[in-house]
Amino acid sequence: MRICAISDVHYKYHADTAEDRENQRIVLDFLTRITGKYDLLVLAGDIFDLWYDGRYTLIKQYFPLLVKLYNIHSEGCRIVLISGNHDFWFGDFLPQIMSIELYAEKFQITIDDRKMLFCHGDTHTVNDRRYNILRRVLRFPLTSKLFSLIHPDLALSLGSMLSRSSREQKLHPEIRSKKNSGLLSYATRQIQKGRSDIVVMGHSHDPQLLQIGTGFYANCGDWLGHHSYVEIVDGEVSLHSFSQPFGEAPKCNLRQDKTR
Repeated sequence: MRICAISDVHYKYHADTAEDRENQRIVLDFLTRITGKYDLLVLAGDIFDLWYDGRYTLIKQYFPLLVKLYNIHSEGCRIVLISGNHDFWFGDFLPQIMSIELYAEKFQITIDDRKMLFCHGDTHTVNDRRYNILRRVLRFPLTSKLFSLIHPDLALSLGSMLSRSSREQKLHPEIRSKKNSGLLSYATRQIQKGRSDIVVMGHSHDPQLLQIGTGFYANCGDWLGHHSYVEIVDGEVSLHSFSQPFGEAPKCNLRQDKTR
């Protein structure tokens, strides 16, 4: 079976900069090229920089990305989307209209004799109590209900204020190290306890592929700077970067490390 996993695209509904528009062009190009190539596409969180769909409304700027995903599904690929820390207020549009499966925390599956776990990873960082409190408040059903009563334009404006752009955050190296260590510790526990053979996460924006005993921890990286993705083919996991310029095939040029 052929599986592709991506995370942290942070596709913006207000692409104000040339960098934002270029990143959008690259991810749309990538999705075009993988159409018909995979059996399962896992969107491991923060695909949208902010999501909101009301009873009769949708963010029109996401149309190009939604079309690409619809085409991928139409070619027989199963699509799974896991909520991130930016996109989680999902209504019925994606599951009912797009046939995309939604998971709030994690997605687990056994394929090719390999137990696989996919999650975004935002709940597995360390020393981030304030975020965990905010996360609970934002995901409380009443919060979503209150936002649904507001005019969509105002709701998006308020949502943007709450949605801290991960790209704009200038993390101190020590904080970034703790962030990565929390994800790695979680993946290590899952593998060492025999719960998973392959753990795939996102959130850190740091693409990694680490061997842990007989298992692997893979981080998808992001589509803001690395344009990276994880591929699992017949149980074998690899990490890739979608290379440019247009017309060249994607190349694998990211590190693949082994734990001690």
